[in-house]
Amino acid sequence: MSKLDEIKPSKCISLETYKKDNQPIKTPVWFIIKNNLVYVVTRSKTGKVKRLENNLQVKIAPCTFKGKITGNWISGTAKILDEKETKEIVKLRDKKYGFMAKVAKFFSKNKGELYAFSININ
Repeated sequence: MSKLDEIKPSKCISLETYKKDNQPIKTPVWFIIKNNLVYVVTRSKTGKVKRLENNLQVKIAPCTFKGKITGNWISGTAKILDEKETKEIVKLRDKKYGFMAKVAKFFSKNKGELYAFSININ
């Protein structure tokens, strides 16, 4: 079983990003897997984006919707996607999460533009 196989059945993963002082911050996020990469969509004005701009090292683990960890942590490196890649990943995310993705988009509008990144498992 690959490390990605462990998170595939989950609806959410916990994303651990790091402040400038290396303090870890865990956030439950939706995700998709494509071509052995994990993709996450968020908004440009969120804390996780600010933290990724300082440090692309991340950890992920399967979790519940509320963030309770249900599996092992996996280290990875994030890569910010360009506008074209972001649009493609948003479509895939919307397909996976359906109506809930539409609701999330509406309620997060004030947090900036849609923003996506990939995570390459180390």
